[in-house]
Parts: sequence; C-alpha cells; structure tokens
Amino acid sequence: QVQLVESGGGLVQAGGSLRLSCAASGRPLSSYAMGWFRQAPGKEREFVATISWNGGVTYYADSVKGRFTMSRDNAKNTVYLLMNSLKPEDTAVYYCAASRLRIGNALIMARVSYDYWGQGTQVTVSS
Repeated sequence: QVQLVESGGGLVQAGGSLRLSCAASGRPLSSYAMGWFRQAPGKEREFVATISWNGGVTYYADSVKGRFTMSRDNAKNTVYLLMNSLKPEDTAVYYCAASRLRIGNALIMARVSYDYWGQGTQVTVSS
C-alpha cells in the first residue's frame, strides 16, 4: 500500500506560480511512475503530467506544456508539480497518483492505470 498526501495548493492570481508537493509513505516511490491529474467542478478528472520512476522521462498534457514542470526526489519519497503562468482555467483539485506501469506504456496517461491516489489539493486561479 502507498499513501499519498498532496500539499501546496491555494489561491493565486493569473500569471502567478505555485508548487505542489506529494509525499508518499508505505512503500518507496521509486517503484512507481507518478502522475498528476486535476478535476474542475462539473468536469472529468484529467491527466496533467507523468514522470518515470527515476525522473528521466516526463509527459505533459498539451494544455500545460511549457508552463508546468513535474519532478521527483526519491530520497524524500516526494514528487512535485511546479506551475507557472497560471490561468483561471487551471483552477481545479489536483491529485497525485502512483502507477505500476512503465512510462513507455501507452496507457500511462489514463486514470485507470494508477493504483494509488491522494486526497487532492485545491488550486484556485483568479483573473
């Protein structure tokens, strides 16, 4: 079992930045590819970013490419999402998740590929 706890959300003005953290316990995160997803009110939970077990490969949704950066520190059992140039449409609850799939798997961006989820952290971007 892996327990995931997100933090770092909050209220920020458009154009601002936030860094989300996801701390894991229970098992070493180095065993998993990690992902960030988000869910806005009335919408489906959507893929944001994913990172390989060693941090060497990352993929991003087109909507955040060039603005968001995902990273990990396996020694601290933590993953991060640095969000720059935030837009009101980035407002959502952000979730981190752990997957036993390798990042090269075509399903790595799908919610169903993730085995463990955090409780989420709210990000609100004001215009």
